[in-house]
Amino acid sequence: MPVFLNKIGLMKKYAYPILIFVTGLLFLLILIFSKDRPKVPGFKERQGNIGLSSEWLNAKQAIQGLLAKIKDNPNDMKSMVNLAMAYVQESHVTGDHAYYDKAAIEIVDAVLKKDPNNFDALSLKAAVLLSQHHFADGLEIGKKAVPLNPYSAFIYGILCDGNVELGNYDEAVKMSDKMVSTRPDIRSYSRVSYLREIYGDMPGAISAMKLAVSAGYPGLEQTEWARVILGHLYEYSGKPDSAKMQYEQALVERPDYAFAIAGLGRIAKSKQNYTEAIRYFEKAKSLIIEYSFADELTDLYRLNNEPDKAKKSAEDVIEQLGANAGSESQNNHGHYADKELAYAYLKLPDLDNALKHALIEYNRRPDNIDICEALAWVHYKRGEFADASKLIDKALRTNSKNPVLLCRAGLIKIKAGDNQKGEDLIKESTALNPFLDIDLKNEANRVLAKS
Repeated sequence: MPVFLNKIGLMKKYAYPILIFVTGLLFLLILIFSKDRPKVPGFKERQGNIGLSSEWLNAKQAIQGLLAKIKDNPNDMKSMVNLAMAYVQESHVTGDHAYYDKAAIEIVDAVLKKDPNNFDALSLKAAVLLSQHHFADGLEIGKKAVPLNPYSAFIYGILCDGNVELGNYDEAVKMSDKMVSTRPDIRSYSRVSYLREIYGDMPGAISAMKLAVSAGYPGLEQTEWARVILGHLYEYSGKPDSAKMQYEQALVERPDYAFAIAGLGRIAKSKQNYTEAIRYFEKAKSLIIEYSFADELTDLYRLNNEPDKAKKSAEDVIEQLGANAGSESQNNHGHYADKELAYAYLKLPDLDNALKHALIEYNRRPDNIDICEALAWVHYKRGEFADASKLIDKALRTNSKNPVLLCRAGLIKIKAGDNQKGEDLIKESTALNPFLDIDLKNEANRVLAKS
């Protein structure tokens, strides 16, 4: 046999094994060099009317551009952080916190793995943790970020929010002052407003929220959110017509804005137009993912003599909140939702589970006035009036003028044996807001008649 034919035979004999070896080696090299390549979650198409806006087209184009940059250069940390910021904004617009908050955390964690002192990544991670109600964790990370950029208004906002939620109100005021002195804008004015509300200065809270709205660009989600909060403040102050004007203006600036539609639903409810209120809340619920709309519908269906729908709505709320909270077991920073679950279980009523979740949240942050109020109200519903009275005193310590808090406090005090204190609190509550929630008002009338 000619030599060259023999060589060809050998080549054929060994060509396939060599090809397998080379392919395997290339695959191994790809694995080695790509194992540190960050996994970047993609975005989700918006559904319904919010997916038809020009805003979404612009936002989607920006997100796609960032994804392309990261694909071309996995070490582009700036684009990674910007993508995480875009996802946080998407979570606000769509209500899909379960997906986008988790995605944002994954992205910033990938950045921090390579650059542990990346200020933008640290501060954004802190913000997302606060959004998920991991307040102690968010505050801790926020404190670590401050020395990296002590001139950032954003980080002082994080510290303000974390301290508020943990009940450290004096420290929250200090952080708010630093924030507004560093950058007076929609975010800093909003925090000033909330703190004034906590300390019982409702006119001051309204004034600061007006500044927040005027500092924002009309139509942006952040601006219309501030306008809706301004409407809430008018509601608390017993001015439903002023509140309605804010919600209607928000819908002019941002059509189909779910929170403004829900605001109109609350106005209709305050006037006992339950069928109209249900229509508003059902529409709001169809637009974005937001448990509170179903929670409001639970009450409205019952008030409208639709008990089966009310029960189903309450169960849906618990399922939705429980699904988000259940992701905790997978260590992916799902939402803590125990305060919300406590109130939801009260509506079934399931008093044992209401107490269980209220205690879980209280043990996380025992100094927060909203949590003290929630646990006090659960004890009240269980007939444990002495426990309720001690907790409601903690809830009242900032001199808040929230009419719901004052009315609940009055009911608790009467049941605990302090009739005069209770009657004074209820009278103050109804004077502040004559359009108080109908269930609470009816309960107050029943208790006052027996006291």
